[in-house]
Amino acid sequence: MHLPGPSHPSRCPLFIGLACALSLASETIPTLQASPVTSASLATNAVSAFQQAMASTASVQGPPRGSTSEQSAISRFENFLAHLDEKTAREETEKVYATDAFLNDTLKTLHGSAAIRDYFIKTAQGLDSMSVVFDDIATSGHNYYFRWTMETQMKHLAKGKTVRTIGVTLIRFDPRGRVILHQDFWDSAQGVWDYVPLIGPSIKWIQSQL
Repeated sequence: MHLPGPSHPSRCPLFIGLACALSLASETIPTLQASPVTSASLATNAVSAFQQAMASTASVQGPPRGSTSEQSAISRFENFLAHLDEKTAREETEKVYATDAFLNDTLKTLHGSAAIRDYFIKTAQGLDSMSVVFDDIATSGHNYYFRWTMETQMKHLAKGKTVRTIGVTLIRFDPRGRVILHQDFWDSAQGVWDYVPLIGPSIKWIQSQL
């Protein structure tokens, strides 16, 4: 099933791990050098966390399909991200995300609206600008897939460059229309790691050998 809607630009710190990567880059680099299995371990943990979140929310039904409350839930989620800044994150996150919500943006896994709120705040502080176009929304069961194109300018990486990436976000809502599951499918190498000293050139070299 497809939910039609016009493409529209939104300015927001979306899909949402950029600040974490920026602020922790200096710590991440020596960690990865010291422990080559770190990335694989983190990836495995992220997959397990996602699978557990999918299982734990499998029986949760969101607003009725085609209802006004469903459209309100979709609009609330998009509008929240479209206007996300530090003030909005502090005041609105827990209205959009359920208390026990799950979020993974391919860079970090978070549980609970309080942790998600703090992460959004940190993300807003790590970016100069971001624009997102929601290209499409599709549904399957009670899963909502938001396809988007994102442009970012980061404060500490790729200075002066606009980084353009594409991705999809899987959302599940609870009966009140709050987000209970948020999983991004996004190339974080292209979006962040390509621009981290030492890590970026290594990734590009590996890609050139494939």
